[in-house]
Amino acid sequence: MLTLNTKIEHAESIFAQLVLPYELRENSRLRTTLASGEEVAIFTERGTVLRNNDLLKGNDGRVIQIVAAKELTYRITCATSRDLLRCAFHVGNRHTQTQVEEGFLRIYQDTVLKEMLEGLGATVVEENAQFEPEAGAYSRGSGHHHHGSDGHAHSHDHGPLAPIPAHQKIHRPSDQQR
Repeated sequence: MLTLNTKIEHAESIFAQLVLPYELRENSRLRTTLASGEEVAIFTERGTVLRNNDLLKGNDGRVIQIVAAKELTYRITCATSRDLLRCAFHVGNRHTQTQVEEGFLRIYQDTVLKEMLEGLGATVVEENAQFEPEAGAYSRGSGHHHHGSDGHAHSHDHGPLAPIPAHQKIHRPSDQQR
């Protein structure tokens, strides 16, 4: 069995592609098969999310390119950027994995969310598309990724995208200033 455990930036040649939905690309431990039927084990650092076009090197030197599978999603657009921001707020408030792009959002299909978004004035279109949701402000090791089909993908671990508070005081309007 081919064991993939090293994420690399570039490769002279790619042995095969491995098409995976986002749910499986979130797993740091995975056993699957290539299109050829060859079994593959993926062992990456915990918390690693594999992105479209990522390259993994196997224990025998072969390189496998990760390809994001097409999945049932909604593409959310709005007439104004303010309306799209409102939709992003409400989707995020429900802790929904969301892909954020220039001029649109993408989420997994969910009829309750669709109704809510349409109620906010959004246009919600069913798609069969690659899903690359945001990693989250506190995620580690997710790095930086590029969207699009330019074939260029790389990762830099700069730690969390936002400071992680040790403890946080929540200020409410009813709190009295002393």
